[in-house]
Amino acid sequence: MTKKAHIRFSPEILRRLGEELNPYPDKGILELAKNAYDADAIDCTIVLHRTDRPGGSIEIVDDGDGMDVDDIQTGWLILGHSGKSAKMKTKLGRTPAGSKGLGRLAALRLGRRVLLTTRPDAEPSQEHNLLIDWNAFEEAQVVEDVALEIESSKRAKGQPKGTSIRLEKLESSISRTDVRRLARELILLADPFGDDPNGFKPVLVAPEFEDLEKLVQKRYFDDAEYHIVAQVDKKGRAAVSVKDWKGNTLFSAEHGDLDSEHSKYSCPHAEFNLWIFILDSATFSTRKTKISEVRAWLEAFGGVHLYQNGIRVTPYGDPGNDWLDLNLRRVRNPEERPSTNTVIGRVTVFDREDLLTQKTDRTGFIETEAFHELKRFAQDATDWLARKRMEIAQVRRARERAAALKAEKPSKVALFAEIEKAPPQQRKILKQIAEEHDRSHQSDKEKLRKEIQLYRTLSTAGITAATFAHESAGNPIKAITFSISAIERRARAALGEVYVKQLDKPVKAIIGAIHGLAVLSTVTNNLVDHEKRRRGEVKLHKVISDILDTFKPFTDGRDVTVIRKFCPGAPSLHGSTAAIESIITNLVNNSVTALESSTVKTRTIQVKTEISGKSFTLSVADNGPGIKGIRKSDIWLPGETTRKNGTGLGLTIVKDTVIDLGGE
Repeated sequence: MTKKAHIRFSPEILRRLGEELNPYPDKGILELAKNAYDADAIDCTIVLHRTDRPGGSIEIVDDGDGMDVDDIQTGWLILGHSGKSAKMKTKLGRTPAGSKGLGRLAALRLGRRVLLTTRPDAEPSQEHNLLIDWNAFEEAQVVEDVALEIESSKRAKGQPKGTSIRLEKLESSISRTDVRRLARELILLADPFGDDPNGFKPVLVAPEFEDLEKLVQKRYFDDAEYHIVAQVDKKGRAAVSVKDWKGNTLFSAEHGDLDSEHSKYSCPHAEFNLWIFILDSATFSTRKTKISEVRAWLEAFGGVHLYQNGIRVTPYGDPGNDWLDLNLRRVRNPEERPSTNTVIGRVTVFDREDLLTQKTDRTGFIETEAFHELKRFAQDATDWLARKRMEIAQVRRARERAAALKAEKPSKVALFAEIEKAPPQQRKILKQIAEEHDRSHQSDKEKLRKEIQLYRTLSTAGITAATFAHESAGNPIKAITFSISAIERRARAALGEVYVKQLDKPVKAIIGAIHGLAVLSTVTNNLVDHEKRRRGEVKLHKVISDILDTFKPFTDGRDVTVIRKFCPGAPSLHGSTAAIESIITNLVNNSVTALESSTVKTRTIQVKTEISGKSFTLSVADNGPGIKGIRKSDIWLPGETTRKNGTGLGLTIVKDTVIDLGGE
């Protein structure tokens, strides 16, 4: 006797797929907006009703083609399969963006009830309604036990086509951060930087959306110093051109100029647009736009976004998502390269959707060869522009040096010619003064040359350290941490007391060393942060505390106690965070280094602040051996150091920075 059986699903699966696969409410709502896009909607409105607390509701209304009963039964309600094919096009020529319904499920699970109302374009007189009560599923043993009813009725006169989805009795509130993120996602969803009259226009009824929408409409593209336009065709051949802020073409290149080592790019047909801004007062002195306006615009919408089938693919271009490694490339070679803070751009993929597949959780593409090749194409375009800008900069510097040398010799000749015209007694004195001045000038030039070379050497070391920090802060340190934790756990379980006696101490030493290495990586990456070099109000106690907190694992690992004695209040000054960080970092680093050779039982560093009138005083003191082997007046000079591998620049940087801030 044979009985047929079927795999059945517990309602718990709905919760896991809906809530755990997509835990952020804005991502689920975004999927419902994509469904409206697939239905050829032009307008899609998302309304939030009292979502700042549990129990509120969300309504998504579009003017798309709607669904008939069969569409609901065999499409909308089926999870894990999509009838939409990348080869199918809608009436407006769109390629469907929705996928398998898992994102839709995440949104539908936000509330305890879902009300679907749809009026299909193919049935002008019909309206279909569906109610989903998730409480019914929780009471059922398996999902199939809950029957859903689709009610069809005559459409009221004047009711347009389209679909409305109402999510009622929200389980939790939606924070302002979520709302602002949703507003930004909706604005960027269908490439707001284009001008397609049939383009998709989602709208969020919320103040955050209105603010961002006004900001995106300003479009500061004309203020970009450079505009890269690069294409890679269906055969994998690329071309690129660069225009200036006036629209004039500066340079152009064919495929071989981008990367001579590869015959073609194994990626889909795509276009890369990148607008690069130089945000300084000199650049904007002749323009009508304010730098502050452009900064705010870039902060909201900057980065390089990725679009496929006319719809943005997240998280590319989101804050913190530098998928083209612009910042890392800038760290490795800072001159003439942009960062994510100074660009806005998009990579648009036109065809061969089968080469790029989104992950199940909709967080980007599966990183296939095609994706890496698309990334390489965009990176090669930015690298090529950096090379062109560097060539121009080198020519400019060589011209300036030549002009300076050319001007120096005639000036010297003219000076001595004038001296020859003086009376004999004065002539001898003037010649001596001129020759002494010339010797002093040549000596200053030689000192300056050596100082520049020292800074260049240290810049190279710093760039190398920053690159190492960026690379090591990720997989290497994580891999070592996970591995030593696994070794500790397994060895402790297997060896018991033998582990405690023989391995506990060296394993803890390794863990401590890893923490110290992680601190160095964090400090290095933080110090090169472009944002920290902007001038503005600096909260001194906060910056000092942040640096000391960052150094804590490092000082703890060396048995150094850091004592904070901050004065009352919240002192601040006008400057940059980077300036204050450089002062604290160099002084603390010097103290830690000095204490390594100290014989005191308790190693201590005291950081103290005081306010007297309008003056702020910072002191960093340690109980180390003190300064030996160098005159105290020489410690501020560049290159002067008593340490074998020291640079002699730490205290020079401290002094120069303090003077720049108006102190002493």
